[in-house]
Amino acid sequence: MPVAHFPGLEPRLLRSAAVEDLASYLDSGGYAPLRSPDSLFDHVAAAGLRGRGGAAFPLARKILTVRSGAASPVLVANGEEGEPASIKDKWLLRHRPHLVLDGLRLAAAMVGAQRAYVYVSDPIAAQSVSQALEEFPAEGWNEISISVHRVEPAYVAGEETAAVRSLNGGPALPADKPPRPFERGVDDRPTLISNVETLANLPLIQARGAAWYRSAGTDDSPGTFLMTLTVRGESLLAEVPFGSTLRQVLAWRGIDDAIDGVLMGGYFAGLLSPRVLDIPLEYGALRDAGSGLGCGAVGIVDQAVCPVAVAAGVLGYFAEHNAGQCGSCFNGTAAMAAVVQALANGRAQTADLDRLRHWAADLRGRGACGTLDGATNIAATLLREFPALVADHLRVECGRCAVEDASMSVPFAVRIAS
Repeated sequence: MPVAHFPGLEPRLLRSAAVEDLASYLDSGGYAPLRSPDSLFDHVAAAGLRGRGGAAFPLARKILTVRSGAASPVLVANGEEGEPASIKDKWLLRHRPHLVLDGLRLAAAMVGAQRAYVYVSDPIAAQSVSQALEEFPAEGWNEISISVHRVEPAYVAGEETAAVRSLNGGPALPADKPPRPFERGVDDRPTLISNVETLANLPLIQARGAAWYRSAGTDDSPGTFLMTLTVRGESLLAEVPFGSTLRQVLAWRGIDDAIDGVLMGGYFAGLLSPRVLDIPLEYGALRDAGSGLGCGAVGIVDQAVCPVAVAAGVLGYFAEHNAGQCGSCFNGTAAMAAVVQALANGRAQTADLDRLRHWAADLRGRGACGTLDGATNIAATLLREFPALVADHLRVECGRCAVEDASMSVPFAVRIAS
């Protein structure tokens, strides 16, 4: 029933597989009767389950805020996954839809929701979840109505207020906050929006309890997480215990080549130097290192790829794919992208880097969503983690950047078969 049994400190590769049908999921213990939502909530709180969508907010606290609001709250399973470097949500929805729906059922019981949505953009994921809903007996959902809501894929579409706007009939674009969805969301109801990987942990906690769940990971970051790891154009998905190091994960895959850096947390948490190899993969340790785990996507910058080219590619992506609603983001991402692209091309000046440093600090927090913060993270970490490399690019054109100029337009994008 769980995504995988905890395999000690060894990551577990999640291979592509056929869709798990209802009979198989029931045979593994899925959809176990829930006798007490309050008791399950206590286990979830004790387990320390944190959100897997990027913010790592404790799920129990989100549940409390929603169920303390007005009657008839709404639940949204967020599987939109607009992050180009991540595959985990699509994998869960495509291959283990009943695990996600089981978690959704349990979360709905804990908040008292009678209406829920699975919010997706991947058409195969939407079809898989729809099929799972069709094959489940109608009486199994006698206290909750579940619908699949599909949107066009976009980097900003998975932001929680964008999900609310789309479900309310508007565009899948971020909105100003407050109010936040837990205060007033879908149809102006308190709304719990939870990433599908987060929900997939709930049946595991229900079956095994909080103590078992905490037997892997760390005090700060209990359990395991799904990592999308991309190396040399190849991506894999693995379940990794929190607290493992990236060096351990790479060794598990037989990768011991020298690397120049790591793109952390998809496009959001910035570029780190090889020092990240020995930092525990947990929220607190990575925060202290000036980065983060984000959605769990990790891109390895080996010696064939220049970190400056990667930064230019990510910033160019932000400049092209931001929502276009906030002047600070629309103009700021374009300005930072232009400087780093000039740096990659050997045309930047010292004054350009001074402006980039100023923007990386001053623009943080000015957008309606996290896109601008992701862009400032890329710029700030490039300057902080690779000062010698940046200085070299001021003096001479980089051969690696020239080679990667075209292929880095969407760095470490995961390409999946249909």
